[in-house]
Amino acid sequence: MKNLFVLITIIFLSSIVYGAEWELDKSHSAVNFSVRHLGISNVKGEFSSFEVKVTGDKESVEKSTVEAKISVDSINTREPKRDEHLKSPDFFDVAKYPAIEFKSKEIKKVSNTKLKVKGDLTMHGITKEVVLDVESPGIEVKDPWGNIRAGFQAKTKLNRKDFGINWNATLDKGGVVVGDTVDITIDIELIKKSDNSSKGKDNK
Repeated sequence: MKNLFVLITIIFLSSIVYGAEWELDKSHSAVNFSVRHLGISNVKGEFSSFEVKVTGDKESVEKSTVEAKISVDSINTREPKRDEHLKSPDFFDVAKYPAIEFKSKEIKKVSNTKLKVKGDLTMHGITKEVVLDVESPGIEVKDPWGNIRAGFQAKTKLNRKDFGINWNATLDKGGVVVGDTVDITIDIELIKKSDNSSKGKDNK
């Protein structure tokens, strides 16, 4: 798979996070993507380095905000040569565009456990509006170390060419090496800041 780009768009979900600021638990979070290869299979990968800031609003989830930043250099498809190609000017051009950034601008509550989150995604020097389908169990839990936690999963599809990532190669009998559509799945676990300042965090 000679391409891919991923969005990092993180947003909290449901009324459980109203009126609080949450920090990312990196050991229990992931930004994954999948793209078609040769039209016959899917190649999957991840970005391992990203930061997220989530601020809840005590009156309404629709007024809450999310900001996220991902290091493109942290891309990992389990093939070093492919990863280096993805970092090159053919794709992400990491030297020129080292980060992918997202800022939410509209949140709509679909149900108690589902949201649609609209925001601006900046990648490869281009900013486009994207929409995430977000789902969560809709509950807070206290872990064995006394931290209050919440989690969610966000999914979306992106066209890499919308962000100027156009490299491809044609096959002898038609078709191309890399698909244009990238499927993105983001799994996030958050810790409420006001409840964990003096408590331990597990790495399990």
